[in-house]
Amino acid sequence: MLMGLLKTMRPRQWPKNIFIFPALVFDRQLSNPEALARTVAGFVLLCLASSVIYIFNDVADLEADRNHPTKRNRPIAAGSLPVPAALAVGSVMGLFTLICSFALKYEFGLIVLAYTLLNLAYSWRLKHVPIIDILIIAAGFVLRVRAGVDLITVERFSPWLYVCTSLLALFIGFGKRRSEMVLLAEDANRHRRVLDGYTITFLDQLIVIVSATTIIAYSLYTFSAENLPDNHLMMLTIPFVMYCLFRYLYLIHVENLGGAPEELVLTDRPLAASFILWALAVAAILYLTP
Repeated sequence: MLMGLLKTMRPRQWPKNIFIFPALVFDRQLSNPEALARTVAGFVLLCLASSVIYIFNDVADLEADRNHPTKRNRPIAAGSLPVPAALAVGSVMGLFTLICSFALKYEFGLIVLAYTLLNLAYSWRLKHVPIIDILIIAAGFVLRVRAGVDLITVERFSPWLYVCTSLLALFIGFGKRRSEMVLLAEDANRHRRVLDGYTITFLDQLIVIVSATTIIAYSLYTFSAENLPDNHLMMLTIPFVMYCLFRYLYLIHVENLGGAPEELVLTDRPLAASFILWALAVAAILYLTP
């Protein structure tokens, strides 16, 4: 049962919460021990909040998961983790996470509370509404970024990063929906009701719009944001972002992948290498140039 609980908590999904770090990184406070410690603590609490949401989501999706070709192996759907036990652990963990979040900082606690309520509403109802489901996912990433801003004293953080984050989340979300439709084929709406409101063509159009807008928004950020060095060296990171987007498009269109984007970043070497190079370039420009 303990292994089933750990699996239900989805530790593989925790890397999504690194979006709490942009405020720290782009405000050039990585060398600030207090700011770093508060952000790391916030990251841990967001991971716990995410796990609480996954527990309740699996309870809500019990019947649908049992009919899914891969999700039927989830502990709650498979019966290895009883529903009463999952609800009890989720409730206690959720209360503990909220108390610690408000203790860390009141504004951060409000963000965690809003994030939790929004995602619980997503799990029980909003995930069945086309387009709204992806907008909710994108809002979750923006809240993560905002949580990082609230935890430290920000001096040079650019609002452009909210725009880039939301667009990137929309891009990945629509790509994931497309991958699910390809995987499930004719049975797509039976396994996930919201897929009845999408078509492959419609999703392809949305992906084209969002991917192009993401590149434009990031490009504008690199030479217009006030928190960046005046030498405009950040523009040199644009090719890395473009490659990451193009590589992800290749994976969902040619390789029929994309159902688990968080795993692709770790398992697809070209995508991982490009992301690492982008991160190193950003760090060098922000911390090694005047």
